[in-house]
Amino acid sequence: MRNTSIGRLRMNDTTWKRHASPWSVWTRFSTLPVLALAVWSRVWIGPYAWVFVALLVAWLIVNPMAFPPPKHTNRWGNKATFGERVWLNREKIAIPQHHARAATVLGAITAVGVPFFGYGLYALDAWPVLFGMCVIYLGKMWFLDRMVWLFEDMKDADPEYRSWLY
Repeated sequence: MRNTSIGRLRMNDTTWKRHASPWSVWTRFSTLPVLALAVWSRVWIGPYAWVFVALLVAWLIVNPMAFPPPKHTNRWGNKATFGERVWLNREKIAIPQHHARAATVLGAITAVGVPFFGYGLYALDAWPVLFGMCVIYLGKMWFLDRMVWLFEDMKDADPEYRSWLY
């Protein structure tokens, strides 16, 4: 499992190691409120707000490569990233069905928040934005926690998975 594609982004072993950095995990995780602020700023700065949105999207693309690999990989955020990698590799190395079902359900929960978030930003209504953000974060945090569990269950399924811990 040398390379993985996420959308159009190719992730290799080096990129995945860097992405497991707590700095990468938490700065990427914190972008949702920044996105809301960037879109909302159209009220104050007009169309220039979309420059901030574009910069944020660029940051999300660069983020997995922006930080050095962590010194240790036994923390929650590291394992969440490793679990995502295992999840993406599930067609090559099967994962337990209960993890697959849970990840699908948690992805759906996360998706439920998106229309509220999007509508609130469109209408400049704070309550749908905050509600959507809460639902998105609830689903995402639960998903990431499930990815830690998945990694813990799968770390001995393949020597490469085990090698990610140091």
